[in-house]
Amino acid sequence: MIPGPSIEVRLNGKSREIPEGLTLLGLLKHLEIKQDRVAIESNREIVKAELWGSTPIHAGDELEVVHFVGGGR
Repeated sequence: MIPGPSIEVRLNGKSREIPEGLTLLGLLKHLEIKQDRVAIESNREIVKAELWGSTPIHAGDELEVVHFVGGGR
């Protein structure tokens, strides 16, 4: 359970409650995800990393956080 007010969003295809008032950057911090190897899509649009701190999350938003994986030959 989230202390304080929360909102429901769809995160990577699953319904999830998060604290109210988060930005995309705040979401990464809340989820303890390092921001250097991810991309974020909000409501089917990719958001540039420089805008994460100023992009608010609203109830009902559909979010995708995609991790980049290195490797290969």
